[in-house]
Amino acid sequence: MNKRIAMMTMALLLATTAGAKVRMPQLFQDGMVLQRGVDIPVWGWADKSERVVVSLADGKGKVLTTASATADDNGCWTLTLPRNKKMKAGEGYTLEVKGTEAAADKLDVALGDVWLLSGQSNIDVTIERVYPWYVKEIDAFDNPQVRLFRVQNETDTHGPKDDIRPTSINWKPLTKQNAWLFSAVGSFLGQRMQQATGVPQGIIVNSWGGTPIEAWISADYLQADFSELIEKTRLYQNDEYVRTQSRANMLMNQQWSRILDEKDPGKKDDFTALGYDDSNWQEVDQYSMEWAKNGGRGIIGSIWLRQHVNIDKVHAGKPARLLLGTLFDSDVTYVNGRQVGTTGYQYPPRRYDIPEGLLREGDNVITVRFINKYGTVHFIKEKPYCLAFGDDRFSLNPMPVDVVPLSTKWKRHAGANMPSCPSSDVSLQNMPTTLYNAVLHPLAPMALAGVVWYQGESNTGADARNYAPMLRMLMQNWRKRFGQPYLPFVIVQLANYMECVPQPQNTGWSVVREAQRTVADADPYAESVVNIDLGETVDIHPLRKKEVAERIGLCFDRLVFGKKVNLFPRVVAHEVKDGTVVLTLDQPLRPGTLKYFELADGGGRFHNADASAQGNIIRVTVPAGMANGSPTALRYAWKDNPLGADAYSLDGLPLSPFELKL
Repeated sequence: MNKRIAMMTMALLLATTAGAKVRMPQLFQDGMVLQRGVDIPVWGWADKSERVVVSLADGKGKVLTTASATADDNGCWTLTLPRNKKMKAGEGYTLEVKGTEAAADKLDVALGDVWLLSGQSNIDVTIERVYPWYVKEIDAFDNPQVRLFRVQNETDTHGPKDDIRPTSINWKPLTKQNAWLFSAVGSFLGQRMQQATGVPQGIIVNSWGGTPIEAWISADYLQADFSELIEKTRLYQNDEYVRTQSRANMLMNQQWSRILDEKDPGKKDDFTALGYDDSNWQEVDQYSMEWAKNGGRGIIGSIWLRQHVNIDKVHAGKPARLLLGTLFDSDVTYVNGRQVGTTGYQYPPRRYDIPEGLLREGDNVITVRFINKYGTVHFIKEKPYCLAFGDDRFSLNPMPVDVVPLSTKWKRHAGANMPSCPSSDVSLQNMPTTLYNAVLHPLAPMALAGVVWYQGESNTGADARNYAPMLRMLMQNWRKRFGQPYLPFVIVQLANYMECVPQPQNTGWSVVREAQRTVADADPYAESVVNIDLGETVDIHPLRKKEVAERIGLCFDRLVFGKKVNLFPRVVAHEVKDGTVVLTLDQPLRPGTLKYFELADGGGRFHNADASAQGNIIRVTVPAGMANGSPTALRYAWKDNPLGADAYSLDGLPLSPFELKL
């Protein structure tokens, strides 16, 4: 009996001890970077009334700061480690977290600068995507003082969550391998800031492609001016409905693909084989798009294209890279009957590696099976289409030397015509508050050096005029949540994109850019990055992400470190005099004539106008005979894509697009 009592007592003690285990947020892991120079918030969970002690020790084990807290009725605790002068930026610190009875957790941490990068797909764009533009630099990535953390995507319609999901990129040091599927802007920014400051850098990336700004704002903030958006999210608070819809969408896509494969003659007759006779196939030009239509509408289903390529003896058997530009929408690509790549949607560039031995001397065939559920299949212009050989075949800057260009002519054969694939996808990430709840709220009260906000493409539609108040709201919301009323924000403007048109143009892209500029200009703790010269006409995800990161870094140099650096030129005064609008800027510009200035007449209609720069003055000439009297407004670069906009500071930074009432 005594033995049984002793065993029961031991079991109860073990259970009590196990229950007393202190749990830390997913952010707190080995390798993490804590913000230097501030009191450090630490938080987590334990049993009700559990006392938790947290300390920070240096590399010799000497405790530099400590604090304690008691878990509340919900098991939550929060404390702040007071800073002191001995807490120097660097590596080798130990963060110890200990409960009353539980064994201590010890984390290897660094003190440095912590940056939160958020927004949509242009923050998401990975090092893998931009690698051909920066091959040598990325190959040389090896900086253990830059630590990378990727917040795992998640949504919640009900309200704020306590913690984020586990992630595979959790304070990993910056190497080519670790950064390969990590944000390119984040990787380059970490490298840049570490080299500039000499201290550890923590890069937290928290972004989701295609998401609107309202998904990143809390319900209590949206309620004030955009209450109708909250009602939209409430419709999806039935978890069973969401699961049912998501499963139905998955099953429908599987059924659609199954029927497509059953109907497709290319699957049965193997259109991919090198020896297949395609002599009777229709010859088409890849840029005409008529071959992808039926009755004037895009074909839904599949279409097959084949192209024969002659390979000489020198290149036969060599490994190569097939560059197929960018395609709409989905493709499966084969070389000599072997699949070399597949991409499930339109945006990623098609760069498919051809293994050694696959290409043979003489005739070879490239086969592309397009699969399309909406719109019209097409090739994107201004992209490379070739076979690249040699050690430099991975580079696009410059282009490889040894290439075999592809023809724009292909042999075409119909695949299977299909009805549109019904969709019941609820896309919760696009609903108001869902991302704030699931992936932003749980990060606080992490101490941050600053925030990068790169988003806006998804708000260029009918709601573009709401972007400015929503951006102000987001900044207020996040500052309050993190307990940092002066938290610096760097807002990256939308890059130039789409067709360049000569006539005045008024679109949501310009409206959002103007919101990004004016909101930052009105906030003493914010700056905007002008991105108007780093975009691409045919790609919403331009590759020049290192340049974006460098410009972000310049903004933080001023905002966070108080450096006297010249940023993007700003108009500080204006007057209309003798048929000329005279603009005064805060710094000199490169001299010469300037494009993309427009003046509005009394009726509000804009006209192209000649302009020139000299020193810190821009003179815009009122067009002769402009109707309705004196100009009432001025615009610069107010287009989706003001390609070649040429107003630059002497340091090479572009003037922002803007609108000015006269």
